[in-house]
Amino acid sequence: MTKIEICDTTLRDGEQTPGVHFGISQKLDIALRLESLGVDVIEAGFPAASDGDFEAVRRVAGAVKNSVVCGLARCTRGDIDACYAALAHAAHPRIHIFIATSDIHLEHKLHMTREEALARIAETTAYAASLFREVQFSAEDATRTDRDFLAEAVSCAIENGASIINIPDTVGYTTPEEFFAILSRLRHVIPAFDAGKVMLGVHCHNDLGLATANNLSAISAGATHVEGTINGLGERAGNAPLEELVMALSVRHDAFGDGVQTNIRTKEITATSRLIASLSGVPVSPNKAIVGANAFTHASGIHQHGVMQNRQTYEIMAPEDIGLTANTIQLGKLSGRHAFAERVQQMGYTFGEEAIDATFARFKEVADKKAVITDDDIRAILSEYLDSLEGRYRLATFQIQSGNHIKAMALVTLADNLTLTTDEDGKITPVQITEAAPGEGPVDASFNAIDRIAGAESVELTGYEIRAITEGTDALGEAIVKIQAGTSLFTGRGVSTDIIKASIKAYLNAINKWDRARGTSSRPATEL
Repeated sequence: MTKIEICDTTLRDGEQTPGVHFGISQKLDIALRLESLGVDVIEAGFPAASDGDFEAVRRVAGAVKNSVVCGLARCTRGDIDACYAALAHAAHPRIHIFIATSDIHLEHKLHMTREEALARIAETTAYAASLFREVQFSAEDATRTDRDFLAEAVSCAIENGASIINIPDTVGYTTPEEFFAILSRLRHVIPAFDAGKVMLGVHCHNDLGLATANNLSAISAGATHVEGTINGLGERAGNAPLEELVMALSVRHDAFGDGVQTNIRTKEITATSRLIASLSGVPVSPNKAIVGANAFTHASGIHQHGVMQNRQTYEIMAPEDIGLTANTIQLGKLSGRHAFAERVQQMGYTFGEEAIDATFARFKEVADKKAVITDDDIRAILSEYLDSLEGRYRLATFQIQSGNHIKAMALVTLADNLTLTTDEDGKITPVQITEAAPGEGPVDASFNAIDRIAGAESVELTGYEIRAITEGTDALGEAIVKIQAGTSLFTGRGVSTDIIKASIKAYLNAINKWDRARGTSSRPATEL
C-alpha cells in the first residue's frame, strides 16, 4: 500500500477566498478539527503577511500536537525568519517556501531572469534547511513553466536541502493527462524521487473544474503529497476539495495500482465540512460532491425504488462513511448546560467555561422561540459568538420606523470595545454610541446608521442574502453580507429569528472585519 500525505491549506489558501477572514479563535478550532480529521499537514498561514497571521500560526503551532504545522514563505530571508519564529513551539514544524518559475511570472511579476531565480532558490532553500528539518519547495505556476527549467529549479531546491517538492497547478490550467506527463518526466530525470529521498507533491486549483481529477492523476504518476481545502475554498474557483479526493481514493481504491491509503478518518468529513462552512460564511452548494445537501438525496421515482431495494443501486458510498448520521438527542429549551456543552464538543469546537456560559445563554434565548434546536442552529450560535470575539463594535439596541407611506429610519446603538468608561461604582464598560439614519428600507437605514458610527461611509455593500438555516416558521434566519473597501472584500454573517436583527448583526460583523484590517499592510501575493 502507498501512504498519501494529506496537506490541508484551508487556513492559508482557503482564507484567500474573497470575503473570508478567519479570526484567531476560529483558526484554532479549525486546526483542531483538521487534526481530528486525520490531516497529516496543516498549512496554518503566511506568518510574514501580517501580525495577525503571525500570531494565528504561532497559536496553531502551540495547540496542534499530532499533525505537522506548516508556514508559508516566499524565497526571502525575512519570510523564512518569520516562519521560524511563528513555528518555534510546534511539535512538528515545516516550512513551505515558493517562487514562481514560469516565464510569464518571472518577467512580469518578479522581473527576474531564470538564472537569478535559480540563485534565489539555492540561497533561500539552503537557509531554510539550516533552520528546519522539513523544507517544502514549490515552483509556482509549474504547469506553465518550461519543462527543462522546471527540472532545473526542482533539482536546485533538492540539492540545497528541500525534502518535499510541490508542483502547483497555480491557475488550474493543466489537464490530467498533461499533469501525469509533467510529473512522470520529473521522476525520470530526477533520481531522488524514486530513491525515496524526496517526496513529490501537488497543489491543484479548480479554474477548469479539474482539480480533483488532476490530483488523482498526480497520485497515479507517483505523487505522495497532495494539497487541498475543505469544501474547495480558495482563490478564484478554489482548490481541490479534500473530501472529494479522499473519498475518491476510498471508493475507487482498486483504480490506483497496488492501492493507496490516507490517515483521514472519513466519518469526520461531514462535521469538518459544516464547521468550515459556518466559520467561513461560504455555504456548501446543495449539489456539491460528497458534502452537498443533495449528495444522498434521490428525487427520481426509479432511483427511490432502487435505493429502497438496495442502496448500492444508486449510492456508491454510504452516508455513514462520511459521518452523515441523524442525531438521536434533540436539544430544546429544557436541555441543560451539560448536554449543550457536550454537543458543542462533539461538533468540533473547543470552548472554555466562559464561552459555554455565553453561548448557552444565547441557546436558551433561541430555544424559547423554537421547539427543537438543530445542529445547524447551534453551529450558527457558536459561529456568531466567535465572530463577536474579534469585533470592535457590538450591537446594543436598535429601533426601526418603517412603513409604506413613510421614510424608513433606524436608531442604532453600538458598544465600542476599544473605548472604555468607568461608572460611579468603578465598573469598566464599553462606551455606547448612538446614531440615527434614513434609508430605502429598515435594513438600509440600519446599515447607514452603523456606517456613521464606524466611519464607514466609503464602504460599498456588494452582496446581501437572507436564508433560513432550518425549516419552519420559527427557523433561525441567517443573513450574509458582503462589503468592499478598495480592493478588499469582507463577508459578515448574523443569525436571529428576527431577520432585521440578523441583517444588522451580519453587517456589523463585516464592518468589524473591515475595521480590524484597516491600517495593516496588504497581504503579499501568496497564490500557488
